[in-house]
Amino acid sequence: CFVSSSSQISICRDLPNIEVITFSVNGIWDLEPLRQCQNLSELYLRKNNIASLNELFYLKNLPRLRVLWLSENPCCGSDPHRYRMTVLRNLPSLQKLDNQAVTEEELSQALVDGEEITAPPARRSVENGCPEPTGSSAAESTTETASELLNLSLEETNKIREELGMKPVPRDKFSSFSPRETDCNRKNRNNVLNAILLLVKELDAEGLEMVQQTVGRRLQAFRKKELQEE
Repeated sequence: CFVSSSSQISICRDLPNIEVITFSVNGIWDLEPLRQCQNLSELYLRKNNIASLNELFYLKNLPRLRVLWLSENPCCGSDPHRYRMTVLRNLPSLQKLDNQAVTEEELSQALVDGEEITAPPARRSVENGCPEPTGSSAAESTTETASELLNLSLEETNKIREELGMKPVPRDKFSSFSPRETDCNRKNRNNVLNAILLLVKELDAEGLEMVQQTVGRRLQAFRKKELQEE
């Protein structure tokens, strides 16, 4: 189980050069690990458990962030204008927020109507180590399959990129995290697997050979154990 939700995206600390991240429908509520991603230009956080707009504190120093999808999170609240103005006041470099282009007029208005975020959010404790999802995010994450989520995330990502005059992301180069599951152990396994697959892309030939040797030894050990159990 997890010590905190940051373990779901802690891999981002080791991927400073990553440019596009999709965390849609994942039960994410902590954005602190993203502060390391200085090359991040697109971030998709639709339908998560982000409770406070103070989480934007961790995104304020990302110089290349141009696209943010934050809708359908608790932090959006009941006042769409205040929510949008606060996001734009703190992230004035955005070109698109929630699939809607940002205008110069909005950026000027945000200085008046938006709230300046100067400190990170206060953290709530998680006694059981595996925080429960809340609201519609929980229902969505248990009904949408991993394949459906990947297709949806890729579709929404490329739709925005097309509107900004950017090339679409090929499916074989697109990484998305698996949906939140009720079984904490299974979720942990999926996150470890995703982390490994993402890090593999960062390795050179020598690094890949080391991974191959390590995986080979592990497989031999598992097979030996299975034979002994039989």
